[in-house]
Amino acid sequence: MTDPTTLPYRPCAGIMLLNADGLVFVGQRIDAEVEAWQMPQGGIDDGEDPEATALRELGEETGIAPEHVALIAAAPHELFYDLPEELVGRVWKGKWRGQRQRWFLYRFLGSDADIDIATEHPEFKSWRWIRPETLPEIIVAFKRTLYEEVLEAFAPHLR
Repeated sequence: MTDPTTLPYRPCAGIMLLNADGLVFVGQRIDAEVEAWQMPQGGIDDGEDPEATALRELGEETGIAPEHVALIAAAPHELFYDLPEELVGRVWKGKWRGQRQRWFLYRFLGSDADIDIATEHPEFKSWRWIRPETLPEIIVAFKRTLYEEVLEAFAPHLR
């Protein structure tokens, strides 16, 4: 078995999307073996700007166009999580031990009708708006600390 400590972290970007009521968008993953919710996120392509990645992933996962969001803040530093040992080598072709992520907080300017998770390569089977403080309760256990750090980074902007 591969020693996870020898593997690099996958560079990624994520978006915490707030609606007008201060609620956060989460999607329920299609591919998860357990009920797993998360905010939009994904890998940064070589040479791609992290914020551009976040907006691209938002569109790919939710159908939300860039004109329906406005940047509020960016997390001041990268945040990390490690995959559980049983997933290292099984996901991402075994190339990564976890992710290092840049997070961006955006205001959603559109309506729920502007959200369409039936995208070309769907990642979510359902979606909803939740109170920010409930994020750590619904995320998979190995991402819980990361989501707490995202909440802490954006706390000044959350109601």
